[in-house]
Amino acid sequence: MEITAVPGGQQELTRRWVVGAIVGMAICYGLWQFQSVATVTAVHHGVEAAHDATAAHAEHATHEAPPPAAYSIIPFAGLLLCIALLPLFHFSEEWWEHNHNRLLVAVGCGALTLLYFAFIYGHGVLDHTSHEMSAPGWGAALTVLKNAMLVEYIPFIVLLFSLYVISGGIAIEGHLVGRPKLNTGFIAVGALMASLIGTTGAAMLMIRPLLKANANRKYVVHTVIFFIFAACNTGGCLLPIGDPPLFLGFLRGVDFFWTLKLWPQWLAMNGSLLVVYYLWDTWRFRHEDRSAVETRPERPQPFAIRGGINFLWLFGVIFCVALLDPSKAVPGTNYHAPVYFREIVMLALTGLSLLSTSAAIRKQNSFNYDAIVEVAALFIGIFICMQAPIQILHTYGPSLGIDKSWQFYWGTGLLSSFLDNAPTYVVFFETAKTIPTDATTVAGVAEPSLIAISLGAVFMGAMTYIGNGPNFMVKSIAEKNNVRMPSFFGYMAYSCAVLFPLSLLLTWVFLV
Repeated sequence: MEITAVPGGQQELTRRWVVGAIVGMAICYGLWQFQSVATVTAVHHGVEAAHDATAAHAEHATHEAPPPAAYSIIPFAGLLLCIALLPLFHFSEEWWEHNHNRLLVAVGCGALTLLYFAFIYGHGVLDHTSHEMSAPGWGAALTVLKNAMLVEYIPFIVLLFSLYVISGGIAIEGHLVGRPKLNTGFIAVGALMASLIGTTGAAMLMIRPLLKANANRKYVVHTVIFFIFAACNTGGCLLPIGDPPLFLGFLRGVDFFWTLKLWPQWLAMNGSLLVVYYLWDTWRFRHEDRSAVETRPERPQPFAIRGGINFLWLFGVIFCVALLDPSKAVPGTNYHAPVYFREIVMLALTGLSLLSTSAAIRKQNSFNYDAIVEVAALFIGIFICMQAPIQILHTYGPSLGIDKSWQFYWGTGLLSSFLDNAPTYVVFFETAKTIPTDATTVAGVAEPSLIAISLGAVFMGAMTYIGNGPNFMVKSIAEKNNVRMPSFFGYMAYSCAVLFPLSLLLTWVFLV
């Protein structure tokens, strides 16, 4: 089960291009700061500042801007259906594999949304940075584009890009044998690291050594599936960098450390998964050929972690997210970071990772940019298209009849299972903001509802391959290493057998 390596020359050339692009962006940012200090000071990163607007202002804005028509969500629904269905059909599977085709679909759906606001909507749109209503027509379309791209997309994709590239510079070596205890330990470490370096980072860091440890085993599929459950999903709910939906919540005003309150649910879900997996793998291990599984190579490779300097850059990214929020003073000071300063620092840390890590390590990891480019291409359209349903939910959210924690958990969770969990989180987050409550609120959302929405998006994003980005990434890596992964519905058989009952238990214990 050998990892297919990316040519070293290609790695080196790509590294130079990426480092050059980061340096170019940093220079442009410096010139922008130098020439536009007054403007930058006034703009305190739209999403965060939007949550400081008063309720009266929000109500006034709603009166001034009627919700879009119901059919305005068609581009959003169409894009999500493309993501879900095009990889499943033989005639479109190969076409969809190319990122430029994904970008074409995403941009096309986004363009339809912008055309709706430009020519059909007929009203202004609330600017998330200035809190002012735009002019109708092209003014509304440009404001939608600004809200989607400048306020939400750039912080989102820079965080994912940084975690993806930096974690790709860490390689775990050694002669490892995939016994039940070792495999369970790998999945447990992946679940813990998912909250610290993101589900994408944890998945890319841990999946290759896990596959290597199980190279001589016949029964590996269940190990990869439980890895997807924990490292790619359920492990990522303790910090905003753990999973994309939680980072979007952070951008909408949720405190960075608020998600640590989810530790009881995190422990219950991941502990249960590890117990189930250990029992399952122990049973499977009894049917393995022990002599083949435990064969020792003539020259066993000692255990080692190469590229350890990247852990420093990863913790740097965490500190950037926690401390350089433009809407808040840096703790202990009166200093407000300029808009996008956080993102520039994260990109600088990414550049340091590329410069300080041997290209041979990334070659050993078969590192390339395909997976993150796929996410970047698709989310351009997602962030633009979801502006319409978000506006609709601001108006009609209270009439949906969803007002209990368990309803938010299952509503968010079921949609996160078949759609991407990040936009699903945003939709229910915005819905919960419109519901009156006497409970403690976090970023305008009742805390019990926010707990349920967060858990539903993170935990049940594991129900299908398309629920969260790393799910498909891990599936692809496993298949390239001769693990015959189940089909879309075959995977769901595992998730329904394991995750669905655990979600019912979680609901009964924590959310009813």
